Amino acid sequence: MKRHATLAVRLSLFTGALIVTHTAQADTPALSQQLEDLQSFQVIAHRGASGHAPESSMAALELAHAWGADYLELDIQMTSDGELVAFHDDTLERTSNGEGHINDHTLAELKALDAGSWFNEAHPALANPAYEGAHILTLEEVLNRFDEDVRFYLETKSPELNPGVEEGLVRRLEAYDMIETGRVLIQSFDQASLLKIHDLNPDIPLIQLVWYSPAEENEGRLTEWTGVTPAPGEVTDEDFQRVADYAVGLGTNYLYDGEPVITEAFVQQAQENGLAVHVYTINEVDEMQRLLDWGVNGLFTDYPDRLIELTE
Repeated sequence: MKRHATLAVRLSLFTGALIVTHTAQADTPALSQQLEDLQSFQVIAHRGASGHAPESSMAALELAHAWGADYLELDIQMTSDGELVAFHDDTLERTSNGEGHINDHTLAELKALDAGSWFNEAHPALANPAYEGAHILTLEEVLNRFDEDVRFYLETKSPELNPGVEEGLVRRLEAYDMIETGRVLIQSFDQASLLKIHDLNPDIPLIQLVWYSPAEENEGRLTEWTGVTPAPGEVTDEDFQRVADYAVGLGTNYLYDGEPVITEAFVQQAQENGLAVHVYTINEVDEMQRLLDWGVNGLFTDYPDRLIELTE
């Protein structure tokens, strides 16, 4: 797949920094190839093609894969009986007919829920009878469905509510030989969760998620939600290098309340310090194009078809 031509020059500094920073990590040809691919632009299908089908459903994942997305992105949580499932919210009400916290339920209880009809009700123009009764997916079901050419972008979601999710996730990825074959990235807003994964298996490429928004005490000043970095205008090379000690990239929001919170200079500075920059969640073509022009390394989107068409 051809990618946006303007990326080549902007990525040259990043390419060298990423290789120097993470050469020790890439101890298999497939891992090396994965890191090399992160130097170019990645289409990240946010919960699958979730603008077209129920998020985190097999239908959404299959659509995104058929269109050629580089990564299928999912949030991973743990059931009360220790199974890993793909589900975004901490509670069930928005995207299923269940109630309460997802991690208070067994897998059997979750499998009895309808996780698809809500989409037909919310998006009548896209409604499809096939979505009715869609099941919450286990990680194993997702990994078993797709061939070895598919890469996944998995988040340890709310690890404080999912104790043991890191160990369970690493154990399953190792069992499926996902790491040495360069088929997975793990992301989290929780730095401690990423560091735990790094200790469990340092070969897994990690993405540190950040969220920039106005500070409560001073709306004119931005702050990062969990304190991983200072505000974009205050972040230093040393701040980025601390993240690059364990992660290959930074996943960041572009807007807060419709206003930009990062700049092209922020993107370039992160890249110069060995971090790929992936921006979430971009669904409008004009915003996609602006960030492509900035030279970002990837975009999360609910509409991978739009982004792929733009970058071909």
